[in-house]
Amino acid sequence: MYAPEFAADPYAAYAQMRERYGSLAPVYLDPDVPATLVIGYHTAVRILHDPERFPADPRIWQQNVPTHCPVLPMLEWRPNALRNAGPAHERYRAANTAALGEARQHSLHSTVQQIAVPLINDICEVGHADLLAQYAHPLTFRALNAVLGCPPEVGQRVATGMSAVFEGVNAEAGNAMLAEALAELVDLKRSHPGMDITTGLLMHPARLNEFEMMHQLVTLYGAGIEPQQNLIANTLRLILSDDRYSGDVMRGSLSVRDALDELLFTDPPLANYCVSYPPSPVEIDNVVLPAHQPVVISMAACNNDPAAVSQQRAGNRSHLTWSAGPHACPAQPLAYLIAQVGIEQILDALPEMELAVPADQLTYRPGPFHRALTGLPVRFPPLPHLTLP
Repeated sequence: MYAPEFAADPYAAYAQMRERYGSLAPVYLDPDVPATLVIGYHTAVRILHDPERFPADPRIWQQNVPTHCPVLPMLEWRPNALRNAGPAHERYRAANTAALGEARQHSLHSTVQQIAVPLINDICEVGHADLLAQYAHPLTFRALNAVLGCPPEVGQRVATGMSAVFEGVNAEAGNAMLAEALAELVDLKRSHPGMDITTGLLMHPARLNEFEMMHQLVTLYGAGIEPQQNLIANTLRLILSDDRYSGDVMRGSLSVRDALDELLFTDPPLANYCVSYPPSPVEIDNVVLPAHQPVVISMAACNNDPAAVSQQRAGNRSHLTWSAGPHACPAQPLAYLIAQVGIEQILDALPEMELAVPADQLTYRPGPFHRALTGLPVRFPPLPHLTLP
């Protein structure tokens, strides 16, 4: 799953796995990291709702994994809700859910608009752009910094470190950069609290210590930069390449939210994740999974499982892209809002925008976890600058 060939056509690979193995396929996340990939929808739902047999704590597994392993930063234990079970998971999740719930969605809508307009002005007179590098990434990055109360210079180091972790290239150095930058953010918000998620975490009754705080922020940035920018870019790719959307969104019969729902169903930006580590051998679907080996949910394959797929994608949120069960993503409303407002802003500003290359010539970055374009080139008639609302 780490090979460029997999990134080029993962859905063909899922189909081959399904034909050969059924709902559970043996895979390699790295040459030295065997895992089981769950590609059956109903099997995934059972696993996600069974934290006793499929806990998310990887500490025994990682004892035998080299520290330089490129996928280790994405899988290793951290003191956060994503990598714990039982009371520890409940404590971390309570703090995160409360802090995220206090985010002001109305003000975030305005914040995203304020971020989008200058980015659009940087490209609108030129007539062409790479929407991934010049719009989706900076929009996501600045919006996340705003809700976390993170200064841009600290956030830039976070983004660089997080990118290395997701790519699996210089992941160990990226992990160290990420930790240093987030420790600086925690110190800043402790001395200068604000109306932001970081301050909310610090003030929560869970009384998170410095180390725990840093790792809550790792989780928020991990979910908030790479998957979010890919959600925006991949949804724009869908809208600009599919006649059902390229016409209907502009005329209003289908909404950007419809496109987001379809993209989340058919081609999720975080394609394979939701990892668990059975503490003992466990049988499921007549397959015995080994103890202490990663079990990875393929949201992409499960959402498209012929045994469960629905023809109605717009408005259908039965997909597993946000996970399910005790580890379901608590940030869905914020993620939807940032993506929807960002996409609506650029479609409204550049209504004649089109892909600069055929959709089937777009390429994707390798990596076992994400579904990430290398770029999204577009062209459009040059237009004058927008004014901020």
